[in-house]
Amino acid sequence: MIGSLDLLLRLLTAAALSGVIGINRGRLEWTAGLRTHMLVAVGAALAIIVSAFGFADVLNNPHVVLDPSRIAAQVVTGVGFLGAGTILFVERDQIVRGLTTAASLWAVASVGLAAGSGMYVGAVIATAIIWVILALLKPLERRLTGKPKRRPRLTARLTGSSALSVFEKALGEHHLPFAKTILRREPDGDDVVTVLFTRPVRRDQLAVLADALRDLEGFKSVSYDAPEDKARRS
Repeated sequence: MIGSLDLLLRLLTAAALSGVIGINRGRLEWTAGLRTHMLVAVGAALAIIVSAFGFADVLNNPHVVLDPSRIAAQVVTGVGFLGAGTILFVERDQIVRGLTTAASLWAVASVGLAAGSGMYVGAVIATAIIWVILALLKPLERRLTGKPKRRPRLTARLTGSSALSVFEKALGEHHLPFAKTILRREPDGDDVVTVLFTRPVRRDQLAVLADALRDLEGFKSVSYDAPEDKARRS
C-alpha cells in the first residue's frame, strides 16, 4: 500500500506540473486555464494511484489479477471527450478553434498519469516539452506557415419568401466557382446568406455580382470580402 507522504507527493507533483501548462493557457485566455489543467492532471494521477494500489487487499485472493493499465487507458479516452468540449467551429471565419487546448488537456492527463505512477523524471521532462511547444513554438509556427488567407466571400441579407431563389438564380448566372453556402435565419425573420468562393475569384468579379444583387427585390444589404481588399458594404 502506498504511504500517505508518497501519495501527497505524487498528487502535488501532478498539480504543480499541470499548473505550469495551465498558467500559459490561462494567460492567453483560452477556454481551459489553470484550474482546468490542474484538475485533469490531479484526477488522472489519482486514477492511476487507485488502479495500482487501491485493490491491494484483494490481490491475495486466488484468481485475482490486477492490470493498472486499464484505468490509464480509460483516463486517456475520457479526457478526449473533455477536450472535445473545448473545440469550437467559428462559422464567420470558417475555422476550428480549441484544438490546441484540447491537446494540452490530453497531454497534462498523461503528465498526471506519469506523476501518479511515480515517474517523476518523465513527468517533468514531458511538462517541459509541452510548455515549449505551447509557449515558444507558436511564433515559429506563424513564421513558417503564415496566416491563412480568408476565402473570397459574399454576404447578403434577404427578406421575403422568394428572395432566396432569386439569389440562387443570380449566382448561377454569373458562373463564379463557390465552395460553400451558409444560410442563417435571423430573429427578425430575415435570412443571411454567405457564399464562400474559391481563390481565383477576384475583387472586381465580386463587385459586379454585388451590384447586380443590390438591384434585385428582397435584398436589404450585400457585402463582399476578397483576400486582397477590405470588405465593401452597401
